[in-house]
Amino acid sequence: MSAPATGAVLSDTDFTRFTEYFYKRTGIHFTSGKRYFVDKRIETCIRNSTYDTFTSWFAALRMSDNSGMLQDLINQLTVNETYFLREDYQFDAMLSTVLPNVLKDRGGVSRIAGPVKILSLPCSTGEEPYSIALRLLEEWDQIDQVDVEIHGADIDSEVLAKAAHASYGERSLQRVPKPWIAKYFNSVGTGRYQVEDGIRSAVTLHRVNVCDTPAMRAFRDFDVVFCRNVLIYFDELSSRRAAENLYGAMRPGGYLFLGHSESMSRISPIFTPTRLPEGIVYQRPTGAK
Repeated sequence: MSAPATGAVLSDTDFTRFTEYFYKRTGIHFTSGKRYFVDKRIETCIRNSTYDTFTSWFAALRMSDNSGMLQDLINQLTVNETYFLREDYQFDAMLSTVLPNVLKDRGGVSRIAGPVKILSLPCSTGEEPYSIALRLLEEWDQIDQVDVEIHGADIDSEVLAKAAHASYGERSLQRVPKPWIAKYFNSVGTGRYQVEDGIRSAVTLHRVNVCDTPAMRAFRDFDVVFCRNVLIYFDELSSRRAAENLYGAMRPGGYLFLGHSESMSRISPIFTPTRLPEGIVYQRPTGAK
């Protein structure tokens, strides 16, 4: 066994064994370039556990059927950088082109059957699904005529708990217009504001791994999916599996938004790229089964 690297809790061999294990359980692949990040997060997991060494902690993780250990690890190793109205040019596209097309394809406002369904995955601490709700309430003329469901999903149980509480500080709210804060948030002290009950109850939260095909089968008939800045953490196989699971979650003709640095064309040919004035969006082909 090789000696631990300076400042790390894992040897090179341990790092390889761990990343292979984590990849099999989550589909998330860490390269050696993420070594420092992984080491520090595992160090935190060990410090919070009853184990003294990586070897004993990792053995317990692999041998135990305690899903809490794995969930704690996932919570440590997932990145949850977000804020309200992030990359909102895609919300502009949703309002100006995507939703009008969805209504048209589904028979129009007066004939549409069932809700328009929007999914934010990963939703992290909730800024994205609540941003969608705010943009719809403020800027979509059909919001009082069309039933809309907004769902948020994430693999990390801790961020989902924060999303449910929906209390945010200055950094998360930096791009939210002050009149919107006054209208849709309640001050909870120390510079923090909580999304009002009506909006929080309109967003349904789920814990799911986008690479978990059986679990993803519970998601169906979404018209619009935001899956931004997560596929970059997957290798080729996991990215393709995630793309196929998103495809299965969408209604034929549905729209998929990725992060600005992500491209579905490098992952899978199953979606049709569509160029909008605001950028590229990917569609599940109409008529696809």
